[in-house]
Parts: sequence; structure tokens; C-alpha cells
Amino acid sequence: MVGMSIDPYNRTYLAKNRMGFLPIPASVNINAFAWVNCYSCYVLITSALRQFRSSSLSDDVSFTLKYFPYQLYPEASKTGEDKYEWYKKTKYNDSDDKMQKYITLMTTYGREAGIDFDFHGTVANTLHAHHFIQHYQEELGPDTADSIVNSLYMQYFSQRAHPSASETLLKAASDAAIDQATAEAFIRDESDGLAETQMLIREQASDGVDSVPYIVIEGKRRDFMLQGAKEMGEYLKVLEGVAKESI
Repeated sequence: MVGMSIDPYNRTYLAKNRMGFLPIPASVNINAFAWVNCYSCYVLITSALRQFRSSSLSDDVSFTLKYFPYQLYPEASKTGEDKYEWYKKTKYNDSDDKMQKYITLMTTYGREAGIDFDFHGTVANTLHAHHFIQHYQEELGPDTADSIVNSLYMQYFSQRAHPSASETLLKAASDAAIDQATAEAFIRDESDGLAETQMLIREQASDGVDSVPYIVIEGKRRDFMLQGAKEMGEYLKVLEGVAKESI
């Protein structure tokens, strides 16, 4: 998946740049390979970037987040099934105790990131959600893609929404200020650009991406790679390290 918008603080900062008061911050790309159904993708990316942007280092570096599609379970049905039961069965061998521990852990992480997780709803195939993100990322840029992704995550994780249903995608389009008629037309024509999205998914698999989140940060001197559900502090530490090397 790919682009994180500049927050109001950085807009003010860049305005001052144009008046000649401050140096222009370095621009760094973050390539995020993520699954729309991934709790840790949502928490880690959101929390780490939010904390970084509240630090003094954000004066020196502007991160742009680009999204790449990844399907952990491409065989999942379009109709979907109960989210709680699916996670318990697929991840925790039908153990209520293990599932409850997972819920407790993710609820804590979510609270730290300002996310109110709801572990019920529908888990389903995410292909058309990825297709939607990729289309508007190419068409309207990283800020729009970021708005779409944040809406999709919020709907799926907190509002029990189907991850790729038409109404879910339309709500994401509205949240990203995309014309509703245009979005409806794109959603109806499921084949428009779908082959390209499927090709990207295949490329991730052939490049060895086998779990998410999988993050590649293009630093000034070297690239940094983060993979899997690490502590949020590890992600933040890398962002800070990239910033220091980019100054």
C-alpha cells in the first residue's frame, strides 16, 4: 500500500519554509505492505507515525507513506464469516483462552493508539479493498490513499464493517472527499485495474513478503526494514534513526 498526509503542524512548518525562516525538511518514503484485516498493521503504523510527528525530529523529516497490497488469506470468501470465530479458529486453534489473551493485548495496544477495537463483525476477502486503495493512490495521490486506508481500518476494526463491501468502500471514498458518483462507477466496474493489483500482490509473494506489516523505509544513506508485530517502540526507534540520518 502508500502515502501519509502532512498534518497541520507540518503544513504550518512548510509555510514558514516558503517565507525563508526554516530549512525544508528531508522527504522520506515509507513503503508499507499491509493487509486490510491486519490489527497490528493499523496499530503500529498509526501509533509510530503519530508519536514521531509530535516530536521535535518531525521538523527535519517529512514521511510519505505508500501502500502496497498484500493478502494473507487470498482464499477467503467474498461473503465472509464471523470475525471473532474466524480469528479464534484460524489463529488460536479454537481456544477461547488464547483468543481472550489476544483481545486483551490488542485492546491495550489499540487504547494507546486511540483505537477502540471491536472484535466482532465480518472477516472476508480483501482484494477489492486493495484494488480501491491502489486505484485512488495512483489517481489522486498518497494523501487520498491514506484517508481511504484510515477509513477502511476504522470501519473494519471499530464498526464491524465488511472489509471490502461496496458500502464500506463508498464510506471510505466519502471520508477521502472523493466524488461519490465517480467512486460508485469504479466500484461497479470490478475489472478496472484489477489485474494490476493482482500482479502487485503476486510480486510481493515472489519478493519474499510472507507476513505483515512489512515496512521498508527509504533512508538517505540506507534502507530500513521492519517486519511483523513488534513493539510500537521499535517502529518509532527506526523512524527516529532514519530522521537523524536524513538531517
